[in-house]
Amino acid sequence: MASISALSEELDAITNELHAVDIQIQELLERQQELIQKKNVLTKRINQCLENSDSGESSACDSSPASWNKEDFPWSGKVKDVLQNVFKLQKFRPLQLETINATMSGKEVFLVMPTGGGKSLCYQLPALCSDGFTLVICPLISLMEDQLMVLKQLGISATMLNASSSKEHVKWVHAEMVNKNSTLKLIYVTPEKIAKSKMFMSRLEKAYEARRFTRIAVDEVHCCSQWGHDFRPDYKALGILKRQFPNASLIGLTATATSHVLKDAQKILCVEKCFTFTASFNRPNLYYEVRQKPSNTEDFIEDIVKLINGRYKGQSGIIYCFSQKDSEQVTVSLQKLGIHAGAYHANMEPEDKTNVHRRWSANEIQVVVATVAFGMGIDKPNVRFVIHHSMSKSMENYYQESGRAGRDDMKADCILYYGFGDIFRISSMVVMENVGQQKLYEMVSYCQNISKCRRVLIAQHFDEVWNPEACNKMCDNCCKDISFERKNITAYCRDLIKILKQAEELNEKLTPLKLIDAWMGKGAAKLRAAGVAPPALPREDLEKIIAHVLIQQYLSLLSTTTQNLFVGLYLLQRRLQLYSLCYHFIFENRT
Repeated sequence: MASISALSEELDAITNELHAVDIQIQELLERQQELIQKKNVLTKRINQCLENSDSGESSACDSSPASWNKEDFPWSGKVKDVLQNVFKLQKFRPLQLETINATMSGKEVFLVMPTGGGKSLCYQLPALCSDGFTLVICPLISLMEDQLMVLKQLGISATMLNASSSKEHVKWVHAEMVNKNSTLKLIYVTPEKIAKSKMFMSRLEKAYEARRFTRIAVDEVHCCSQWGHDFRPDYKALGILKRQFPNASLIGLTATATSHVLKDAQKILCVEKCFTFTASFNRPNLYYEVRQKPSNTEDFIEDIVKLINGRYKGQSGIIYCFSQKDSEQVTVSLQKLGIHAGAYHANMEPEDKTNVHRRWSANEIQVVVATVAFGMGIDKPNVRFVIHHSMSKSMENYYQESGRAGRDDMKADCILYYGFGDIFRISSMVVMENVGQQKLYEMVSYCQNISKCRRVLIAQHFDEVWNPEACNKMCDNCCKDISFERKNITAYCRDLIKILKQAEELNEKLTPLKLIDAWMGKGAAKLRAAGVAPPALPREDLEKIIAHVLIQQYLSLLSTTTQNLFVGLYLLQRRLQLYSLCYHFIFENRT
């Protein structure tokens, strides 16, 4: 009969082999997900081609961008002249010429182009090559101001109407709209103007009858859809424009929209048939990096100041903050340390926001410390860095905000500071949004990933397939020269179950901080579960494990207006029991 030691050795060997098999299964499952994602992308493309080929007057040939990449249209000479002599540009960027030709021919067009790709030229240039004026709908005053600033420098006649416009200015614009000799080419308005101003709609009707109103440009068109990342109710009223003015062609523009969002927007805008041109998400000059947020506020500010005074000395940038309070506090902290910074958020007086925007554009302020109120359409070319003080609420938001860097095609950095607490602050904000929690977890997954190319992660989100070799080491993960270790965290999950179960029996609500403290053997003694020894891992790794089981939906959150509470104990327990889950998580190898 075999000795106990021999049997034990055989048992250890089998256990080790099972562990290796578990790792292989996990890797195969990850590969399966990648292949499914690629398959879905290709299926969508094939379906879109079939839909285009079946769409009435629009043949598959017409809907292909290649068929519009020509310079033999009746307006081509004028388009080239305006490009070079008015906009002072020598050539078009990808998809600009195709979009301009399609809209000049009277087609309805949706353009998906990355932030900094040159979307605004696709309706500004056609406005100068067409009779009458183009109505531009924009969601933010700052966006309008930025574009008008540039257009004024180019000598282009453009204006905007908003709630703070004087009566004299409104009267002048209304007169120009029907004046056949007017040189006014672009009128910028917010969607609220269309939804709520009967006088303006009446004036549009007269301009349309006089054949002066020729084109509608809906900027940030994803705002139409409640499935988009930045839904705005007043955008839903924009369908009246195509119903009332059917012969005015429409162009919708966005940096971030899935095919589902675009179809929803098309329906809301009452556009029957349209071409959709989609540029690649990739901005090759942007370097993406995720940093662990220091827990101490002073250390955090010091880290940012070192970057601004070192790598970005004398260079222009943006710092995005979660809240108005954060924006003001960070601004004050930076100013005390000698940084020329200005706060920007929605609660400021309009003239103060305009002043900060103008001074930053003129390089009188080095850094704008802003909330998301500062952003869409900002066209300052030499922004060398965009720092996120907290992560964005979605990948779409992050892609758009970070994309404000490097519009001059020179190298620029996009640095995101990620902290465990961000998850729960943002969760409270997005809890009422349709897919807010899902989008937040996608953002957390991006931040938690320490091994995969950032561009691959972004591409997966926007239904693109990306080869990591094409990143050219322009992200932190592709630059890492360290090994990784895949650890079995099933035992840690079982410890979490014990803590959660005990809290449930005591009718105690566990916040994230209380859960971490109980796990580390700190905090209230009654919350510490018997048999749970503090893990031999740093707090940062414990936070990553909790975040991971959260985004995998093994654990869920009950968000209230004041706090986030962990629920879903039995979901986590059931997964472990049913699947004998040996869940693996990738850590940096610290040995």
